[in-house]
Amino acid sequence: MKWFIAIGLAFLPFSALAQDISGSARAMDGDSLDMAGIIIRLHGVDAPELSQTCMRQGESWACGKAASTRLAQLVSGADIRCEQQDLDQYDRIVATCKAGQVNLAQAMVEAGLAVALPQFSDRYLGAEARAKELGLGIWGSEFQQPADYRAVNPRTQRPKPQSSTVSRPVGRPAVSNAYYRNCRAAWAAGAAPLYRGQPGYRPEMDGDGDGVACEPFRRR
Repeated sequence: MKWFIAIGLAFLPFSALAQDISGSARAMDGDSLDMAGIIIRLHGVDAPELSQTCMRQGESWACGKAASTRLAQLVSGADIRCEQQDLDQYDRIVATCKAGQVNLAQAMVEAGLAVALPQFSDRYLGAEARAKELGLGIWGSEFQQPADYRAVNPRTQRPKPQSSTVSRPVGRPAVSNAYYRNCRAAWAAGAAPLYRGQPGYRPEMDGDGDGVACEPFRRR
């Protein structure tokens, strides 16, 4: 097995990063991959948690396992290529990933097994609208948004990996008197997430009190 991980990934400012990670992958759930120990979160989408169930035709359906199974099918035997977009609060790489020419996030949304996250990308809104209209996957059931499910099931929170091949973005300008009206403004300015002690951080923007405000996959 060959792995190609761009040299110098850990030493560049995030604004300069457009790194590729290629190789085979294992699906951890419906929106996360393990590539030789490197944990990658699909950018712009959120899938049901592995333990999450949905109600379909009055019966419980293991929608989280269905999402994981579908992603596993997509990556099985394929050469996966991921381009980093960001890091989440667990220091996992957030990336756009393809199996050949198939965009994995797009395929998961098209199957109705992941929801689009328009606050990070509007790329998948059309696919979500079509899946919803056709009642595919979770759209043919009663379900909690994955973020809401995590909020009431804290044990499903994804653990922080022991190590990471990349550093947290350092390419943002430091502004001592930074003020952001809300998280939308912070994201628009390219400053989010905001950490306690960092210019612009305010406790009222840190909903779960973990010291990280406007985090990408926040616990609501």
